[in-house]
Amino acid sequence: MSCFLINSSLGKKLVMSITGCFLVLFILFHMSMNIAALFSADAYNAICAFLGANWYALAGTLVLAAGVVVHFVYAVILTLNNYKARGAQRYAVTVQEKGVSWASKNMLVLGFIVLGGLALHLFNFWAKMQLTEIMGQHQNSLGYNPQDGAALIAYTFSQWYYVVLYLVWFAALWFHLTHGVWSMFQTVGWANDTWYPRLKCVANIVATLIFLGFAAVAVIFYLKSVCPCCAGAC
Repeated sequence: MSCFLINSSLGKKLVMSITGCFLVLFILFHMSMNIAALFSADAYNAICAFLGANWYALAGTLVLAAGVVVHFVYAVILTLNNYKARGAQRYAVTVQEKGVSWASKNMLVLGFIVLGGLALHLFNFWAKMQLTEIMGQHQNSLGYNPQDGAALIAYTFSQWYYVVLYLVWFAALWFHLTHGVWSMFQTVGWANDTWYPRLKCVANIVATLIFLGFAAVAVIFYLKSVCPCCAGAC
């Protein structure tokens, strides 16, 4: 079984699908968690406290990090193998679109952009929250309590350049998911002529919900920072 997952192309794609599914579920959870900050700072901070430096949160962080690493490593390996076997065609699929989508031809590039956004996110949030707690500090580098995630969101998205960078990240994630979610279903053999358009629709819906959810948090908090009426101060 391990040889199949490591050596065969189908096995590698299966690993990509499993890790991809896991990461999409986490992203949906994270998006839902962030949306809570739009309605209640206390509710969002309660979630942050629950997911702080507790043993289960740390274990979850390690599993998530492993999922990201495995997904990316296998993506690079598959891309290199596909280049050798089929030139510039990145992914072999059993059902072809009418014209190969831009996202499908640039999945690795999009993946690098997504990783860059993840690094930025780790710097802005994880390092100032969970890592600060792990180090036993009661204040992060900005002077906030590491469990005061609502204040950290408000500060981060009051900076226009962070809003722009995050929107670029979310856009890259949208493109990545519109192909990736469908490809995940295709790998397990669901993308036949009947299910192909349905699964493409599902992929687009999931990607769009994720984009809109994350983008709404960034934009609304920025508007609150520049417009007192948006924050309810009028």
